[in-house]
Amino acid sequence: MNQPLKVGVLGAGHLGKIHLRLLQQSEKFELVGFYDENQEYAEKIATEFGYKHFDTIAKLIHAVDVVDIVTPTLSHYKCARVAIKSGKHVFIEKPISTTVEEAEEIIALAKEYNVKGQVGHVERFNPAFKAVKHKIENPMFIETHRLAEFNPRGTDVPVVLDLMIHDIDAILSVVNSKVKSVNASGVAVISDSPDISNARIEFENGCVANITSSRISMKNMRKSRFFQKDAYISVDYLDKVCEVVKMKDAPEVPGDFDMILQNAEGVKKQIYYDNPTVEPNNAILDELESFADAIHNNTTPVVTLEQATEALRVAYQIIDSMEKK
Repeated sequence: MNQPLKVGVLGAGHLGKIHLRLLQQSEKFELVGFYDENQEYAEKIATEFGYKHFDTIAKLIHAVDVVDIVTPTLSHYKCARVAIKSGKHVFIEKPISTTVEEAEEIIALAKEYNVKGQVGHVERFNPAFKAVKHKIENPMFIETHRLAEFNPRGTDVPVVLDLMIHDIDAILSVVNSKVKSVNASGVAVISDSPDISNARIEFENGCVANITSSRISMKNMRKSRFFQKDAYISVDYLDKVCEVVKMKDAPEVPGDFDMILQNAEGVKKQIYYDNPTVEPNNAILDELESFADAIHNNTTPVVTLEQATEALRVAYQIIDSMEKK
């Protein structure tokens, strides 16, 4: 059994409090404490939950092996830079940073100081996605809908960086090809930046992804559908269920309950379900503990700094395409 890694959290807002609670529970980490720039709020959290509160970022970083950055996106780069230059491993909540240039500098610093970094694209750890990811092979059409009820907490960034980036990252993790073109449109309804966005991403291998995100919907939805030769795979990230529908050559003598399709050329295919078991989990705890494993075993983190930077790059291509409309 490896020694628990000493970890400190920067930022004790809504998500920061969740990270603090889970790190406190984890056997792979020893929660040392947290820092939040709002001193009055930080003291309240420390009193209420019993976490140690540090009055400077420098003191917290000095006391830990791993820095968990759950601050607003605008400060990710600054926090990561200080932590990495102190020789600490960094877990950064998504998106990795405000700009691609900042993200690339974070990558360069992590290499220079020989530390590991992982980014909190939590849907990679969603049990429904984990259950089917190995079955997604060379998808040629992908459709995703990520719709959320209005929450003023996320309106400081465009819906692309707030919601759509989850699906961008998941799609890039299963499409083994470079992005060829991006075409997008968006509408600002209640915020200064788009609240609804639709993007069409074409890849060099011919795959097309159609992504829709909204933060002013009447109900929440987080669904993706993957179409590939002889298979249709759906993932419901919200209800944590998945479905795999496959086709194979129909038997000579079909059974009474076999579902058979016949095309215009007379070719018959049998439709069958190949639904894997979805193992319940806590996705945020899983992503944090997977980072601990990567540090202990000197392996590549599940969501690398490079992958998160690529998701951010595509997100900005989408934003640029929207702004040109």
